[in-house]
Amino acid sequence: MKKEEAVLGGGCFWCLDAVYRQLNGVLNVQSGYAGGRTGNPTYQQICSGATGHAEVVRIEFDAEQITFSQLLDVFWVIHDPTTLNRQGADVGTQYRSVIYFLNEQQQADAERSMEAAGKQFAQPIVTEIAPLETFWPGEAYHQDYYQLNGNQPYCQAVISPKLRKLREQFGGQIKA
Repeated sequence: MKKEEAVLGGGCFWCLDAVYRQLNGVLNVQSGYAGGRTGNPTYQQICSGATGHAEVVRIEFDAEQITFSQLLDVFWVIHDPTTLNRQGADVGTQYRSVIYFLNEQQQADAERSMEAAGKQFAQPIVTEIAPLETFWPGEAYHQDYYQLNGNQPYCQAVISPKLRKLREQFGGQIKA
């Protein structure tokens, strides 16, 4: 096993958490915050927009089963990287599209992936690519949110369609 990490933001972290948990080779997903100025922020502080943090997920994966580039292939499909600081009805800098890289290889892969993905969209991609400084874990009630609250209206209206899209486009990479 070759354990690596990725940190991605593409709207509400509940969505990314639910999607990435489905993929073969993903060992763990943790919702949290990155990219801001406030140490150990709370969800309430994040929602104010004053901290500069984005809602993100830290994905621990086995690079022998799934690559960082394959995680990015999913990333471009499950959110709209052309909308600045929003995903659907979720609006604010905390919902921005962002790839936080942990090393030079991830930076190069992210830049290459974004360039390739740009050909699929009519509008320019506004995804930020930046070095990860600190990942702050989110509160316990945000972890594995969809699994624990899948019948809630937000989960049904926003997350369930993303999971259907994942199965349609990446069915061969889904855990049994």
